[in-house]
Amino acid sequence: MKTVFITGASSGIGAALAQLYAEQGATLGLVARRPDVLAQLRQSLPYPDKHHIYALDVTDHLALTNAAHDFISKVGKVNVVIANAGVSVGTLTEHAEDIPVFARVIETNLIATVATFSPFIQSMQGYAKQHDCRLVGIGSVAGIRGLPGAGAYSASKAAVISYCESLRVELRASGIQVVTIAPGYIDTPMTRHNPYPMPFLMPVKAFSVAALATIERGDSYCVIPWQMGIVAKILRVLPNWLYDALFAKARRKPRANET
Repeated sequence: MKTVFITGASSGIGAALAQLYAEQGATLGLVARRPDVLAQLRQSLPYPDKHHIYALDVTDHLALTNAAHDFISKVGKVNVVIANAGVSVGTLTEHAEDIPVFARVIETNLIATVATFSPFIQSMQGYAKQHDCRLVGIGSVAGIRGLPGAGAYSASKAAVISYCESLRVELRASGIQVVTIAPGYIDTPMTRHNPYPMPFLMPVKAFSVAALATIERGDSYCVIPWQMGIVAKILRVLPNWLYDALFAKARRKPRANET
């Protein structure tokens, strides 16, 4: 029976993955900041008493490590760790007050991914060659190329993609597989306030089904939905002059103090 640890579990992608894994009989460790929402999520899942909830901020590395160790002590072998917690907000470098926003986005999206994986690696190395073990990093298509007004988010997600690639190679001999998933536009609370068109917008339940299949296969990297995967490949090869011309006037996500 699978054991799965998910950060950012209270809504959106994290909650959808939790629901899907629970329906398949997995035992879950669920991390999010809001204890009341976490408790409601647990009660909505099949066999709620078998799941464990941890109300904390993923930027609190000690609390996150303690939660990981508690989950390991309760379930023994952990099969899947999904570093899903993330924030997205518009940023503009010319505004000095956005510098702490940059720091918060990088801390939540990148550093917390490292802090999520770290406590599990040593124990996984002891049994990964006999049992499927996956570390799953959630990147974004926004990490493929820098988007205007989203410097912090694009940088953080590009870093997640590169970090997971480094980790995948580091851990190759151990049997631990590192899976990077780069969502396109997924219908979640994070995207519903975006003031611009979102091509190939995907329902979160459909995304979770595709993501779980990707994790089960142990794919090293996958863009979901597949249509955005084609877009991502095109963006990678566009020359800078053309990319700049196409995106310079693109609408951007509002900054924290904008409506």
